[in-house]
Amino acid sequence: MSELVTGEAVALELRPAKLPSRALAVLIDLIVAVLVYLAVVIGLVAATSSLDDAARAALSVAAFLLVLVGGPIAVETLSHGRSLGKLAFGLRVVRDDGGPVRFRHALVRGGVGMIEILMTFGVVACIASLVSERGRRLGDVFAGTLVVRERIPVGRAGVAPPPPPEWAGRFAELDLSGVPDGLWLAVRQYLTRMHQLQPQVSWSMASRLAADVAARTGVSVAPDLQAQPAAFLAAVVHERQSRQARQQPRYESGGERAVAAAPPPVVGPVPRKADGDKAPEPPRSRSTGFAPPA
Repeated sequence: MSELVTGEAVALELRPAKLPSRALAVLIDLIVAVLVYLAVVIGLVAATSSLDDAARAALSVAAFLLVLVGGPIAVETLSHGRSLGKLAFGLRVVRDDGGPVRFRHALVRGGVGMIEILMTFGVVACIASLVSERGRRLGDVFAGTLVVRERIPVGRAGVAPPPPPEWAGRFAELDLSGVPDGLWLAVRQYLTRMHQLQPQVSWSMASRLAADVAARTGVSVAPDLQAQPAAFLAAVVHERQSRQARQQPRYESGGERAVAAAPPPVVGPVPRKADGDKAPEPPRSRSTGFAPPA
C-alpha cells in the first residue's frame, strides 16, 4: 500500500471516502464494540450479584457509555483517526485542512455519532453523507473533520509540475542523499494535489515540506525560495528526477540489452618495418578439441 499520510499523520491527498466503505467500516467497529460491551456486562453481572437492581442498571449504563461511546473516542485519538474498521478499508479521519485529529475532534464525532448512528441505526448518518458534497456526516460537520482514503490506486498518481525555467540547474550541487523516500513521496503527493487545496493549507504544507527538505540536505532556504516554497519543492524534485535519469543505462531501440559505451582502443606507436623484413607470423593457438556446431 502506498501511504497518503506522512510520519506526522498529515494527509496530503484529501480524497473523501465513499459511503459503502464508510458504512462497512462502521459496521466492523460496532460489532467489535458490542462484543466488548457484552463481555463487560457479563463480568459486571457476575461481580455485582449482591447489588440491587438500581445499582446494576447504573453500572450497565456506565458500561454502555464507556465502551460504545468512550471506546471509539479513545481509539480515534490514540490512532490519529484510525479504527479497526477504517484500518481494514484503508480509511482515516483527518481535519478539514488535512491535519491529524485530536481529542476534541474525536469527542465531538463520538458524541454526535451516538445520536446519528446508535440511536437512529445510522439512518441520519447515511442521509447526511449522501447530501454532503464530501460525504461527511453530522459528526464530521460539527467536528470539522473528514474521512479520507489513504490508499493510492496504482497508476493514478498525478504528475508534479515543472519548476520555473530560471531555476533550472540551481540545485545541481545539492546533496539529496539524506532525504528519505517517505519525504519524497510526501512532496510529490503535495505537488500533484496543491491546486486542489485551500491557499492557506497549500502554503502551510509547502512551507513545512520545504523546511523538512532543507533540513535533510543541510542547507538553508534562500529568501527568494522562502517566498515560493512550492516552486522550491518542484525544483528539488526535478533535480532528483534528472539525476535518476542520468544514472539509468541506455537501451537499444529494438531490444532489451543495455548498450555500454565501449572504451576507445589504445593506439601506440607503430614500428617501422625495414625493407626485406618479413612480417611476423601470428602465434598459433593451441587446439582445445572443441569444434563449433555446423
